[in-house]
Amino acid sequence: MENKTTSNFKHKAVMMEEVLNVVDRIPPGIFIDATVGGASHSEEILARRHDLEIVAIDRDQSALEAARCRLQRFSERVRFVHDSFSSLERILNDESISSISGFLFDLGVSSPQLDNAERGFSYRYEGPIDMRMDIRQKKTASYLLNNLEQSELQRIIEKNSDERFAGRIAASIVKNRPIGNTLEFAELIKKAIPAAARRRGGHPAKRTFQAIRIEVNHELEELINGLNASIDCLQSKGCGVVISYHSGEDRIVKELFRNAVTGGCSCPRKLPCVCGAIRKGELPHSGLTPSKGEIEENRRAKSARMRVLEAL
Repeated sequence: MENKTTSNFKHKAVMMEEVLNVVDRIPPGIFIDATVGGASHSEEILARRHDLEIVAIDRDQSALEAARCRLQRFSERVRFVHDSFSSLERILNDESISSISGFLFDLGVSSPQLDNAERGFSYRYEGPIDMRMDIRQKKTASYLLNNLEQSELQRIIEKNSDERFAGRIAASIVKNRPIGNTLEFAELIKKAIPAAARRRGGHPAKRTFQAIRIEVNHELEELINGLNASIDCLQSKGCGVVISYHSGEDRIVKELFRNAVTGGCSCPRKLPCVCGAIRKGELPHSGLTPSKGEIEENRRAKSARMRVLEAL
């Protein structure tokens, strides 16, 4: 039965055809949708591949309920898990799964999360400065903004968004405490950035909101743990897909995939390997971006980059 929560959680999947092209060539078995969201990808995968089962994971309860509703007709081939994908090793143990045919990490924030002012992810709508993916978590973005030292805020903004005015923004945050809502936060960011810089690169608050959200949800650390566990469980000829939306995420994915390809080999490139490294996979391509048509249809796809690892 669709309720208000699930009916409001409608998300247009990014790079659907590219994902399905990868899924078409994986062996039968278990597929991990580590960020199931509204289940757009999972729905198409289940409809297309009758020899796959999906473990659908999300730490956002409303997203998971929407996925459960959307995938109801495939219920015999789906297991739903309300947890973070950083717990993937434990999740697979709990589900008695030793190997997987493939995995998908579609990172970032979904449209329903952004468009719900009460979640506090958006700089366009007034709401509490929350930004928690999992509302069971105690620490919110508001707590960070109103309690951390200026130097720590600057470090977070620089690390998670490459914002070159991080120092000015951090100083403005501390000066204007307490910060009450998202629009107030967005406005002080705007004022902290020089006028000339505000006229380029979209909304001036975008990078800082992203940086604080990443810190609240420990997204980069979560990605490292979840992706390593997924790679370790990937069976021969299985494929892993990651869609990232900013450079920090993409750098991590690129590094972990490259490490899987080399096995962590430290030997000189032109000499035979003598360090005992074991290669786990290969890269079918260096990365894909959405088509021009998809970007015109869905502006939130513009920053997406998709990387694929195929297990040996």
